[in-house]
Amino acid sequence: MLPSLSPRAARRLYILAATLLLLDFYALYTRYYTRDNGLTYSINGQIPSDCPNLPGLSEIMLVLKTGVTESHSKLPIHRNTTLRCIPNYIVWSDYEESIADIPVHDVLYNESSTLHQLPDFRLYTKVQAHGRDALTQTELSDETSTPFGKSNPGWKLDKWKFIPMIEHTFAKNPNAKWYVFMEADTYIMWPNMLSWLSKLDATKPWYLGNQMQIRDVIFGHGGSGFVISRPAMEAATRLLSEKREYWDSITKQEWAGDCVLGILLKEAGIPLTWAWPMLQIAPPKELDNFGSNYGRTPWCYPAVSFHHLKPREIRELNWLDRMWSVEGAPLLYRDVFWQLARPKMTEEPAENWDNQAGEEKEVVGSLEDCQQICEEDTHCLQFVLKPDGMCAIGRDARLGDKRQGFKSGWMLDRIDATANTLGSCTTPHWVLK
Repeated sequence: MLPSLSPRAARRLYILAATLLLLDFYALYTRYYTRDNGLTYSINGQIPSDCPNLPGLSEIMLVLKTGVTESHSKLPIHRNTTLRCIPNYIVWSDYEESIADIPVHDVLYNESSTLHQLPDFRLYTKVQAHGRDALTQTELSDETSTPFGKSNPGWKLDKWKFIPMIEHTFAKNPNAKWYVFMEADTYIMWPNMLSWLSKLDATKPWYLGNQMQIRDVIFGHGGSGFVISRPAMEAATRLLSEKREYWDSITKQEWAGDCVLGILLKEAGIPLTWAWPMLQIAPPKELDNFGSNYGRTPWCYPAVSFHHLKPREIRELNWLDRMWSVEGAPLLYRDVFWQLARPKMTEEPAENWDNQAGEEKEVVGSLEDCQQICEEDTHCLQFVLKPDGMCAIGRDARLGDKRQGFKSGWMLDRIDATANTLGSCTTPHWVLK
């Protein structure tokens, strides 16, 4: 059985669901402006009166990185979700503009003319000269990432934003306790983020991120979101000021800007604190809800960030975040599973749906044959029949997404039984070192 909400929480859930559209309409009339120091606040420097009182929020500097090729499609949803109750934030891009009344700042404006002549900057120089109307459909396409990133011009330019983003953000606001970085398809669960940071000593140099590795460099994945404390920002900017051209040369030879930032912080004496599973590289629909990695099982950890989100998924997470914060307990991955993933797993197999079951077994003649293979394996929790007839099974429980020609099914009794063995998580687990 799915766990039920308390009557008090249920009433609030219905009230919030009923007022979501009203809040969206209200937000259309909330105007933002940019102060002299370049930080963006809500009207009159005040956040809306219905925002929850979250201790520590005023000590956060939120930094959202985007680019001209994606900002029009990905940024507007944040106006009434991520940014709505945040007093201190700035949006960096490669093109100065305003989107949905959100000021967007060019983080590359002060880079040297030598850098602007590099092939990676061709998109930048074109847009500066001719505006966003000069963008082609190819440049606007959101292609799938590979192990070596993407090949579109916007992605190649993106790696150059990380170093100036650190410099300019700290110059704009050197007094924040914590600097939280995210991308335009990331969502931050603010109550959990603030509860987490309150358990850490902000006077120490912290670099918190979802661990990734290129060669011998371990760094925080940019899209998952990462957090840097003020002492760490001070150390990084001091090192940058001493040999700026050197860091341009490092950026030129690397293909990922978040890797360059990891090198910078390591050289400043600040190693990465491995923050997985609290910071995630994927959306809830793609999570392995029962698996473990790095000696941690996500189930009882608070969910702090998700990545690769569509606007409707950001709205859904924002709704869940707002509903859950009323109760005061941290929203765990267990709760995300029961509230967002499990209700969408159907009794009957789903047509044109890929649940990402990854263990290929054999080519079969029907979906029923594939289901039987799963039933005969006592550890199988889900199955998928691919268009070529290949049957794959999975020992995890992923929701997945629409995909033409795929047919997916879940062993719901087994999934529920497995979930129940993981427990109710009376004591949340936090990444604290």
